[in-house]
Amino acid sequence: MVDGMGRLQGRVAVVTGAASGIGFACAQRFAEEGAVVAGIDLNTSGEWSGIEKSAPGSQFFVVDVRDGEATRAAVAEVRDAHGRIDILVTAAGVAGGGPVHMISEEDWRTVQDINLTGTFLSVKAVLPAMMEQRSGSIITVASVEGLEAAEGGSTYNASKGGVVLLTKNLAMDYGRLSIRANCICPGFIDTPLFRSVMGNEVFDEERERIRHQHKLDRFGQPEEIAGAAFFLASDDSSFVTGQALAVDGGFTAGHSVGVVEKLGLV
Repeated sequence: MVDGMGRLQGRVAVVTGAASGIGFACAQRFAEEGAVVAGIDLNTSGEWSGIEKSAPGSQFFVVDVRDGEATRAAVAEVRDAHGRIDILVTAAGVAGGGPVHMISEEDWRTVQDINLTGTFLSVKAVLPAMMEQRSGSIITVASVEGLEAAEGGSTYNASKGGVVLLTKNLAMDYGRLSIRANCICPGFIDTPLFRSVMGNEVFDEERERIRHQHKLDRFGQPEEIAGAAFFLASDDSSFVTGQALAVDGGFTAGHSVGVVEKLGLV
């Protein structure tokens, strides 16, 4: 911050999946930087009151991102109250996967509807304001598994791969209106969602292998993704659009095969 003012002072941000994990960390960081933040999530957040105290005017909406009408209504309320929408972060998401022959149609649709269609509906809700004011930063949240495949991840990977390409299309379609669109592709981040999937002791061995594939040899923290989101929301990224930014501790840099250990670089 400069002279007690946040870098996002006067801006209005909408964050989906804001009750926990990456979404909450982004909302908190934006509030600390002076933005008014509207949080959207199907679950409530006991910690949201702290954001409302630090960023007056911020509010929380209990909305399912699969519900386009409810999402539009929440965004419209925010726009009516503050006159603009400057930033969108689409952090709402669920896990899911398995080999295709083992996936039910219901499970497939649930993951696509929340991760991909929910992103589409959230973007669609904020675009009228951004188009009218001819500015805005759309920040979608995909995954490293939207950039490369992972065993047993077909459902989740397909949804996140769709988010990556949707974001690139947004950058192409709306760039001449000074609306930027970028995608953050996190590695494995220590969130409630991650722990719900990988926290079981059954996955101890696999969890350690995954951790080791991050070249920093650790899992990421939600605040580290929020830092990247802040960069993409701020004027520092004013010439950045259409990018899929891997924030992954080196996960996608290459494959570890043990040479580093033999060279004593541990």
